Amino acid sequence: MKKLVVTKLSSNFREAVALRQDAPVPLPGDGDLLVRNRYVGINASDINYSAGRYDTSVKPPFDAGFEGIGDVVALGLSASARYAVGQAVAYMAPGSFAEYTVVPAKHAVLLPSVKPEFLTLMISGTTAYISLKELGELSEGKRVLVTAASGGTGQFAVQLSKKAKCHVIGTCSSDEKAGFLKSIGCDHPINYKTENVGAILKRDYPEGVDVVYESVGGKMFDLAVNSLATKGRLIVIGFISGYQNPTGLQPVKGEMLVAKLLKKSASIRGFFLNHYLSEYQMAMEHLLTMCENGELVCEVDLGDMSPEGKFTGLESVFRAVDYMYMGKNTGKTVVELPNSVNSKL
Repeated sequence: MKKLVVTKLSSNFREAVALRQDAPVPLPGDGDLLVRNRYVGINASDINYSAGRYDTSVKPPFDAGFEGIGDVVALGLSASARYAVGQAVAYMAPGSFAEYTVVPAKHAVLLPSVKPEFLTLMISGTTAYISLKELGELSEGKRVLVTAASGGTGQFAVQLSKKAKCHVIGTCSSDEKAGFLKSIGCDHPINYKTENVGAILKRDYPEGVDVVYESVGGKMFDLAVNSLATKGRLIVIGFISGYQNPTGLQPVKGEMLVAKLLKKSASIRGFFLNHYLSEYQMAMEHLLTMCENGELVCEVDLGDMSPEGKFTGLESVFRAVDYMYMGKNTGKTVVELPNSVNSKL
């Protein structure tokens, strides 16, 4: 089978990762499923993973990717108590950038069918749901700012905040994305390429915003801190502007930041999904129900509008990562893995 392997640690995904064409199809253990991947999700943190920032003890080579959806094609004995060959499952586990992945059954989510829309919920949807539930303290009338609002996780932060009857502001990079944000309920889209975000926030929200869902970092983070209301809360779920920098995080002037927070009794909370896995199953079940009932837009970007066309096959993962980092995607960036005549069990 084909799979992507991290062969050296680097924040340059193309330098770090290689396509292996002759890998053996893995065998599932007793409590495992063997999943034939049909769609794999692209995440901003794929670069953190290939740079070795999540687990410094792991040395190359190791398999890339950590989110997929597909069909169960084989399984261990104890896993057969709940799963069967032919069922559709989604999962969050290492090694998803492959034609087949062994997934612990306890980490799999049973699905009604294989649809890329369901994949949007695995990391992006649950990150928005759990972080806003646990840290956002949302209530009717609160002003919520979502940065990168038209992206994979931003789209869910917008919709879930609206369902909590909040006023939602969302930043994006084009008029087309602003139109998408309006279509999913965003009250005030701001195109940061053509509009001055700081000036607009100061003019239209002189008392500040109550909650910020922040994933960009850099200057956008600074704008978000400056825009917090008294007792405002800033939830950091990422800092994509720094991921491709070899050092990752940029220096923060601690005393200045503390002074700004103290002046407003404001707070900054970090959120990393792996620390909230006890809430994961509940969140997935809730989001799946909403998705199936048509209560949630799960926008998927398969690269149809990219210069080289749709993201198809593991070879296109590199292109999909570049596409996302250039801010071209609307919704979750997803790669389709078609059946391969060379990958039969």
